[in-house]
Amino acid sequence: MYGSERRRHIAEVLQASGRVTVADLASGLDVSAETIRRDLSLLETEGLLERTHGGAVPAVPGGRVEQTLAARRTENVTAKSAIARAALALLPAPGGSVLLDAGSTTACLAESLAEPLAEGHGLSLITNSVPVADALHRSGAAPLHLLGGAVRGLTGACVGATVLRALDAIRVDIAFLGTNGLTVERGLTTQDPDEAAVKSAMCDAARRVAVLADSSKFGHEFLISFADLDRIDVLVTDSPPTGALAGALHDRGIEVLLP
Repeated sequence: MYGSERRRHIAEVLQASGRVTVADLASGLDVSAETIRRDLSLLETEGLLERTHGGAVPAVPGGRVEQTLAARRTENVTAKSAIARAALALLPAPGGSVLLDAGSTTACLAESLAEPLAEGHGLSLITNSVPVADALHRSGAAPLHLLGGAVRGLTGACVGATVLRALDAIRVDIAFLGTNGLTVERGLTTQDPDEAAVKSAMCDAARRVAVLADSSKFGHEFLISFADLDRIDVLVTDSPPTGALAGALHDRGIEVLLP
């Protein structure tokens, strides 16, 4: 097999599985580990993947520099809107309680709640996100609780000890969380440790945890892991997971909800 053919094969395997290892590729292609490392380095310079310890994952759209909420709202708009509409099926019965995380897809969900709220689907809504709270307020949400704290300029999320204490004191029917990355090995990951701490506390505060993540998040990992897959009850996404991720979700009994 020529080098170009080998690298094309590596790219195809990576696209299908969401992760490759040097050892598996070397064994499967009957070449040395050093040859595979060179192939991965070349593919990385072409922007097709990102090297990890012992292997590689698909390249992250937009890189690993944390983007503003406004910038993220312009990415995968159709998928995020579809995910938000699908997530409405998970709302508890009238009188129930809902916790919404900060993020672009949860902001879409907040906007999608306008119709059920107008129809009298009374819910107690709680969020740590200033933009999400604003969208819920404009939708006529009541009662609406904003968990106050230090506001991160990039995301509009309230973080810190005040938010964590408030979350420790409540128990909601369902929490809707966003994530920057989703992998089998590290679960849900994000860039900022303060937001990660709040997201983890939200998992603890909810009877049921629903993750809203479009399929571009699959196979990517970031600095801080805030929840293992075992802490998820439902994944709401735009495309069915494949490979090892699909198997891990199935083995843990995690529901995958599609538009």
